[in-house]
Amino acid sequence: MVAVAGKVVVVTGGRRGLGAALVDEVLAREARKVYATGRTTFVDERSAVVPSVLEVRSEASVSEFAAVASDAEVVFNNAGILLPAALLTGSFADITETFDINVFGPLRVARAFAPILAAGGGGALVNMHSVLSWMSGSGAYGASKAAAWSVTNSLRTELAAQGTQVVGVHAGLIETDMAADIPGPRSTAAQIAVRIVDGLESGATEVLADDVSVGVKAALSGPVENLTFALSH
Repeated sequence: MVAVAGKVVVVTGGRRGLGAALVDEVLAREARKVYATGRTTFVDERSAVVPSVLEVRSEASVSEFAAVASDAEVVFNNAGILLPAALLTGSFADITETFDINVFGPLRVARAFAPILAAGGGGALVNMHSVLSWMSGSGAYGASKAAAWSVTNSLRTELAAQGTQVVGVHAGLIETDMAADIPGPRSTAAQIAVRIVDGLESGATEVLADDVSVGVKAALSGPVENLTFALSH
């Protein structure tokens, strides 16, 4: 288990939405420094926050950022994209971009920061998935989150020897710009951030951050046709 007090933390996609809520939450728990990333330059006037530009699709950008954040002890892989379109009829460029950001992006970050975390004693890697990792009907987004879940589970095994805690997070709808057009009940980003950091600090390997994630995870033993969410259009 890793407590964030006094730690140096990275939050990718930390400029807005859940990422911004994670930045707020770790600061509230007295993180020493937080590298918050966005795809373009931005300003955060809090002294403990280091606003940083990161493009997770670019290995060069990830490498440059890791060199800057070489004191990181906890990494939240939060950056992601939602391009809701059907797999058969949607733009293949959008499908490719979705996987590049949601699957390969976090993997690039994990590969860059694994030796940094090892040098610091192990630390923690927290990857954001989705309840849609387990449900059909969400096009490339759900498929990418299913792949990301698998990547996280394999990274947990590979990083065990260096003592890195690897946490996978699943959540349903959150009150963010990304999910603004999707109907249904949702949690606030602040609520989810609290549950994520609580899970990290308790030593969890998986955080089911809301009731819908708990329910869907329990349903995985049932018929696969019951695991459907109508997000594609």
